[in-house]
Amino acid sequence: MSKRLAEVAKKVGVSEATVSRVLNDKPGVSDATRQAVLTALDVLGYERPTKLRGERSRLVGLVLPELQNPIFPALAEIVGGGLTQNGYTPLLCTQTAGGITEADYVDLLLQQQVSGVVFLGGNYSQADAPHDHYERLRQVRLPTVLVNARVDDLAFATVSTDDGAAAEQAVSHLLQLGHRRIGMLMGPADHIPSRRKLAAAQEVLARAGVSFDGSLVVRGLYSLESGQAGASRLLASGATAIVCASDVLALGAVRAARRTGRSVPADVSVVGFDDSFLMSCTEPPLTTVRQPIESMGRTAIELLLAQISGSAEAGDELLFEPELVLRSTTGPAPAQT
Repeated sequence: MSKRLAEVAKKVGVSEATVSRVLNDKPGVSDATRQAVLTALDVLGYERPTKLRGERSRLVGLVLPELQNPIFPALAEIVGGGLTQNGYTPLLCTQTAGGITEADYVDLLLQQQVSGVVFLGGNYSQADAPHDHYERLRQVRLPTVLVNARVDDLAFATVSTDDGAAAEQAVSHLLQLGHRRIGMLMGPADHIPSRRKLAAAQEVLARAGVSFDGSLVVRGLYSLESGQAGASRLLASGATAIVCASDVLALGAVRAARRTGRSVPADVSVVGFDDSFLMSCTEPPLTTVRQPIESMGRTAIELLLAQISGSAEAGDELLFEPELVLRSTTGPAPAQT
C-alpha cells in the first residue's frame, strides 16, 4: 500500500496524504487533483478502490474536427486500427458546425475515464481559439497526443508534417516551371500550419529574387466552396499558379479555373496538400504534397502508449518530412502576351 501511495503521489506531484484522502473518498481535495490521482492509478496499473472504479473500459478518445476532408478519416483509420491492435477501443468524437464542441468532448471523455486522447486536428492549431479544455487535460495528467502543428504554449506530445518543407517543395517546383505570380490559398490567419507554410513560401520567393505580393495570399476555410472563392480572387489578381493548404482547397481552385474559362495546367497550375484518397483519380490528377500519415499515425500511437505505461512524459513536436507528388495539375507558366 505504501509503495502504491508513493508512486501515485510522485506521478501526480502531491503528498501521500492527499492520495490517501482520494483513495478513501474523503473531502478536502479539489476535483482536478482527485481526477489526476485516479488517472495516475490507471496509468500505473493499480486497481481503483471498489467504490471508485465505476465502469471503466480501455477507451481512448479520438477527436476529429470534421469528416469532410478525407485526410481526417484516413488518419482516424490508422490510429484507430493501431489502438485496437493494442487492446484499446477508440471512441470517435467528430465535431459538426453548431454541434458538440471540442471542450464538450473533453468533458465527456473525462467522464468516461478514458485512458488517453488523440486529437487529429483541432483548436490547438489555431492561436485565437479557446484552449482552456487542454489545461484540464494537463491538470489531470491524462495521456494526450496532438496530430498537426500546435501553438507553442501547449506542451503536449505532437506529431506533424513539416509545413515549411511542404511549402518550400511546392513553391520551388512552380518556380522551376517559370511561375512568378504564385498565389497562396491558406487557412485562417491564426492557423499555425498555414502560418508556417506562408513563412516558408516567402523565404523561397525571396531567395529566388521574386518580390512578395500580399494580394496573392488568400485565407479561408478548408472547404471546396472556400477554395473556389479564394482561387477566383487569386486568379483575378493575376496568379498563374496556386499553392493550396489542402487537397480540398485545391479541387476548389481547379473548379474556379474552369469556371473562368481557364485550363489546368495550361493557364494555371495548382498544387494541393495531403495527397488524400482519390487525388490520383481526379481530372486532371492532382499534383500535391503528401503527408506521411502512416508513419505519423503509428508514431502517435507509440507516444500515447508510452504515456499510458508511464515510460514517457509529454514531449516535443516531432516533424515528418513531406513528399511532392507530381501529377498533372502543374505545368510551365503560360507565355506572357
